[in-house]
Amino acid sequence: MGQQADGKDSDSVPVAWVLSARTGAGLAARAARLSGQVRSDPATPETEIGARLVAGATSFGERAVVVDSTREGLLAGLDALASGREAPNLLTGTGEAGRRAVFVFPGQGTEWPGMAADLLRSAPVFAERVRACERALAPYVDWSLEEVLTGCDSAPPLERVDVVQPVLFATMASLAALWRSFGIEPAAVVGHSQGEVAAAHVAGALSLEDAARLVALRSRALHAIRGDGAMVTVMGSGGQVREMLSGLEGRLWVAAVNGPNALTVSGDLEALRAFESDLSAARILRWRLPGVDFAAHSGHVEAIRDEVLRLSKETRPCGTAVAFYSSVTAGRIDPAGLGGDYWYRNLREPVRFHETVETLLTDGYDAFVECGPKPVLNLGLQETADRAGIPVSLLASLRRGEGGMRRFVTALADAYVHGLPVDWRRLYGETGQGASC
Repeated sequence: MGQQADGKDSDSVPVAWVLSARTGAGLAARAARLSGQVRSDPATPETEIGARLVAGATSFGERAVVVDSTREGLLAGLDALASGREAPNLLTGTGEAGRRAVFVFPGQGTEWPGMAADLLRSAPVFAERVRACERALAPYVDWSLEEVLTGCDSAPPLERVDVVQPVLFATMASLAALWRSFGIEPAAVVGHSQGEVAAAHVAGALSLEDAARLVALRSRALHAIRGDGAMVTVMGSGGQVREMLSGLEGRLWVAAVNGPNALTVSGDLEALRAFESDLSAARILRWRLPGVDFAAHSGHVEAIRDEVLRLSKETRPCGTAVAFYSSVTAGRIDPAGLGGDYWYRNLREPVRFHETVETLLTDGYDAFVECGPKPVLNLGLQETADRAGIPVSLLASLRRGEGGMRRFVTALADAYVHGLPVDWRRLYGETGQGASC
């Protein structure tokens, strides 16, 4: 066990020491007692201590988790908890019962090289789901999913749209499986742009075969509009941005509204460059979506309408107990409506993510788990919740450069201290993993 010197996760599984108490003082006292017991018994392995802490334990409201790969690091975290100090490997919080979790699936732009390589080695549930996705994608692609994820020299570049979208789908579906293996089940799902395909699959509305076929063939269809457009994220108010777009109708479109002050604009390259100059002059922060050389959620998509409808028509959605919230309609919809026409609308119409989150908040959801390689939607989520005056917990599965089990166990700790029912026994049985789900 350990962490590499460059700060990236190694492929080992860290230890989590999980504590709870009725009061903050009780939690600190428990940490102090455990610290003394561990120091007086150097022969007991860290994993055995962790397993004892969660075996049949009742979780009280005041919670803490220390995550580390060394005894020294675990003890340092305990000592910080006992003395009321913070520590980089210590997470604390008040876990409220009845949290309603939403699995959130982002669109393109979350990818980074090596984003799943460590989990493939250290998380059997994740690796098994990736292999299942590879089998489902195989009839429609001529490359290896696992070779792309591990950065094999023979793999095609991740920048290709017909590579990155299926790869992201597989990564997100596999992260969702990993969360579920630790007892975290979504009450609802929501996706952003192509993330809706993963959301529909994880909810049970699309089979793995249907979802893989859809994401592979639709991403291939996008080749026809590559090179003529681009997309830019803008950190500004919707009213101001739309005013700046006045006169550019038919050339630029609002592609997505991600929060009160976060939009994406899509369209013609020349018009987009002029718009970016206007944004610079107005001192409005913006950036191009990396690796995107087409204009999704714009009039450009109409050029491939017939092809997208044709390849989507074989999709057979089915009912599911998990609520599906659509960022096309900005509300909960019957999964039976996720047929071929829906997946064209998903690509052509604007992503109404901000409105959809408002609906989720109104409906009582208060914990959002972003199942992606790095969190990109949390800022808009937090601003939307703040504006509504509703406290929420925002959880990130992985972060750029942190794609292994240390990062994921830290995410589990974050979920636990905010009230989600993590099954910590899975960490100590079968090297930290549960059965595939």
